[in-house]
Amino acid sequence: MAALNLRAFARAVVPVWLVTAAWDFVCATALSVFAYHTTAAGLWRGVASTVLGPTALNDGGRAVAVGIALHLAVAFTWSAIFVAAVLAWPALRRMIATPGGALGAAVIYGPLIWLVMSLIVIPLATGRPPRFGVRWWVQICAHVPFVTIPLVFTTRRVIGADRR
Repeated sequence: MAALNLRAFARAVVPVWLVTAAWDFVCATALSVFAYHTTAAGLWRGVASTVLGPTALNDGGRAVAVGIALHLAVAFTWSAIFVAAVLAWPALRRMIATPGGALGAAVIYGPLIWLVMSLIVIPLATGRPPRFGVRWWVQICAHVPFVTIPLVFTTRRVIGADRR
């Protein structure tokens, strides 16, 4: 494992984070509105409820803002972990150099993110175990196109791995 170049990390993580956060924001909002028949505000209040508690579900703009801020923080964290891994591990950098390898990384990283979030992070924040219904399975699958394909392919482009 190579030492992490902090300058390269800082230069790469911001665009990866912004693309990932924006794409996931649009897709999660669309999924909530069109598939689950809720409102965009309802989605983001639900996200906020993981840290503010169930009262956030009936709160107004403050809860929506907290939910979006939490979304941005989570997107940054997962983006930073992947960018750091790519910069530190030449084998991962070589893997994402090809479109097929990048897709393979996304297919692994997306479900991994949802597993960690749903089995560890959210239960620790809420005190409630995960519910393994249809929406849980939708999330594990949706993380690939809605989160990690943009994350991995943006990382690939930003660090120049696509030029090999």
